[in-house]
Amino acid sequence: MNKPLVAALASLAITGMGAAPAVAAPQTAKAAAVTVNFAGTVSLSNCSGSVIRFPNSADSDPALVLTNGHCLETGFPNPGEVITGQSSSRTFGLLNSSGTKVATLRANQVVYSTMTDTDITIYRTTTTYAAIKSSYGISPLTVSADHPVAGTAIKVVSGYWKTIYSCNIDGFVYRLKEGDWTWKDSVRYTSACNTIGGTSGSPVIDTSTGQVVAVNNTGNENGETCTVDNPCEVDQNGNVTVRQGINYAEETYLIPACFTTGNVLNLSASGCTLPKP
Repeated sequence: MNKPLVAALASLAITGMGAAPAVAAPQTAKAAAVTVNFAGTVSLSNCSGSVIRFPNSADSDPALVLTNGHCLETGFPNPGEVITGQSSSRTFGLLNSSGTKVATLRANQVVYSTMTDTDITIYRTTTTYAAIKSSYGISPLTVSADHPVAGTAIKVVSGYWKTIYSCNIDGFVYRLKEGDWTWKDSVRYTSACNTIGGTSGSPVIDTSTGQVVAVNNTGNENGETCTVDNPCEVDQNGNVTVRQGINYAEETYLIPACFTTGNVLNLSASGCTLPKP
C-alpha cells in the first residue's frame, strides 16, 4: 500500500523527495484536451486525496473527500468490514492548481470506508462545493460513472508529495491480493507511474475528460507474492502473477450510483454494488 512508511521514506532518501516520475507516455491529441493540475486535490496526514463530486451532485451539497480505505485515521478496515456514518474531525489541506495549500477543510463524518473488493474512504466535510468555489476559486473533481478503458492516458495526482505521475492504463486485474485483503477489477498502470508511499488515495484522472476513474492505492515493491506492500494478480483460473515495480489503483465508477440527492449515501439504491455492512 502506497503509504509513507519507513521503507518509502528510505527510498526517498535515495531518489530525492521531489524526484520527477519516469518519462510519461506520449500525449495524444485526445489526451491534450484537458489540463490536469493539483486544483481540488488534498493532502492528508499520511496520504493523498481529492475533493470529489458526482455527475448529479449540486453546488449546495456538502463537499466530499475521497482517499483510500487504508488511509482511514482509525486504522485499516478488516477484510469484510464496511464502515458508514463514523464521526470524524479529520483535516485536509486543499491545494490550488500549482500545488499550494490555500485552505484547511475539516470532515464531520466518514461516510463510507472499506478495504473489501475496493480500497476507498469517503469523508463528508463541513463546507459545500459552492463555498469552496466562492472562497478559493477551486472546483471539485467529478467521478466518472463509466468503467475506465485500457490504454487511456492518465495522471495520478498526489497532494501529499505535490507530484503528478503520467502514464496509461495497462489493463485490469481480476483479483488483486495483498496480505489479508482482496480487490476486484483493479487498474494496473504502465511502468511510468512509479508511485511511492504517500501517494495512496491520489485521484487517477483521465486526461481526455478530466474526470476521476480510479483511486491510487498500491504497488509491488519487493517482488514478494501477495504480502503487504507486494500485491499479486490472480486471474479467473487462480493463476498468480507478480509484477515487481508495477503499481495499481481501484476503480471508482461504482461510487456515483450509491449516492442520492444531497450527496447522501444509499447502499440500497438501484445500481449500487459497493460492499455493504
